[in-house]
Amino acid sequence: MTSFDDIRADFAFLDDWDERYKYLIDLGRSLAAYPEEKRDEAHKVKGCASQVWLDPSYAGGKLEFSGDSDAHIVKGLVALLIALYSGKTPREILTIDAHQALAPLDLTSHLTPQRSNGVASMIARIRAIAEAML
Repeated sequence: MTSFDDIRADFAFLDDWDERYKYLIDLGRSLAAYPEEKRDEAHKVKGCASQVWLDPSYAGGKLEFSGDSDAHIVKGLVALLIALYSGKTPREILTIDAHQALAPLDLTSHLTPQRSNGVASMIARIRAIAEAML
């Protein structure tokens, strides 16, 4: 999995938004296969126009996330958030200001309002999972 810092650096290197969209799609393709049995209501993220599933696992005091979407760009956004949040303690997750972390990527200017709402829903779901672990 690509680190969030590497993703941010790659985004800065890519000038063109067509290239950035392709990069997001490639990030989504790099996700591990998501298990069919976890494509259920319990793992589905509400508030996304596309179907999105997130599955947390907790070991050694840290949360890891796997996820998937039925839309290519959204799957890339899932990969982006997994890179931002996975491998951190619940307390660390709750201290992350996602809007500040994502600001250098300028996603809000280039995503539809529905996709932006979906990102916010995914962030809220990840934070709720972290809060439940405390």
